[in-house]
Amino acid sequence: MTAALVLLGYAAVAAWCGPVLLAPLTSGGTSVRPGLTAWLSAMASALLSAALGMAFMIGVAVADWPALTQVLCREVAGKMCTPQVYQSALYPAGVAIAAAAVVLAALVALWRYGRRTQRAVARTRLHARTALLAGRALPGTGAVVLNDPRPAAYCVAGRPAAIVVTSGALAVLDEPQLGAVLAHERAHLAGRHHLLATVTRGLSAAFPRLPLFAEGTEQVSRLAELAADDAAARAAGRWALVTALLAIATGRAVPGTAVPATTFPGTALAAAAFAVPARVERLLRPPGRGTVAVSGLALGLVSGVLILLPVLLAMVARG
Repeated sequence: MTAALVLLGYAAVAAWCGPVLLAPLTSGGTSVRPGLTAWLSAMASALLSAALGMAFMIGVAVADWPALTQVLCREVAGKMCTPQVYQSALYPAGVAIAAAAVVLAALVALWRYGRRTQRAVARTRLHARTALLAGRALPGTGAVVLNDPRPAAYCVAGRPAAIVVTSGALAVLDEPQLGAVLAHERAHLAGRHHLLATVTRGLSAAFPRLPLFAEGTEQVSRLAELAADDAAARAAGRWALVTALLAIATGRAVPGTAVPATTFPGTALAAAAFAVPARVERLLRPPGRGTVAVSGLALGLVSGVLILLPVLLAMVARG
């Protein structure tokens, strides 16, 4: 029983306090992939710990139900737990009801996760098929163009996947900028970022009030966007990507020539879409290699601890 309580307690702490640890380490996007690993490791750690805790509790209950009620009574009430309390008929019945409620809550969370995931996959595949049927092929790119004056570009996972560019985006992008945008979307598909989004959004739906899953979903989405930015900058050039982001966000063509960053005033960035100013700032002022190495090492250590901690807690508590 002690092992179960320790593991469930750690799962609760991780679910509520995990963002307090991880958000400062990943907010700047210094080390993107280690940051993604850290958030996913924290979610996996909390879920693994909760699953182990429930497994231990069920094992104890199956092995000796009267002993479980007695141990639980003493763990919670201490000296106030007398034989008259845990030997009464009402007390074991109350413990059984509480245990059934916990199992029911777990089943409801699992059902909500499955429903959210299934719906997301179905919507994504339908969107991809619709885009491929309604759009016209953009020669030599593997993308399709939809007639829409609003500048936008995105990818949709499916069978097959689709990269969609609107006619409004083509109107404001030059050839290098379009190449950078397409490289960004290809990086999303190659990195299977849609799977990360599906899993984390499903967990957020299953556990809507737990900060780790609610904030973790947003952080994973943001870091996936930064990872695609990095891949596109390597493939098409940093400046082409910066100007493409600004052009799509503001709806105005931006010169693709390498002019100073001060050419774009703060008001232009403020008018851009959500998160674009921070992404542009990061691309224009990338962190040094030493900073990236230190950040990556710290996040790697955090990820390792988060993965190993539930197993270590289980071994110590049972030993």
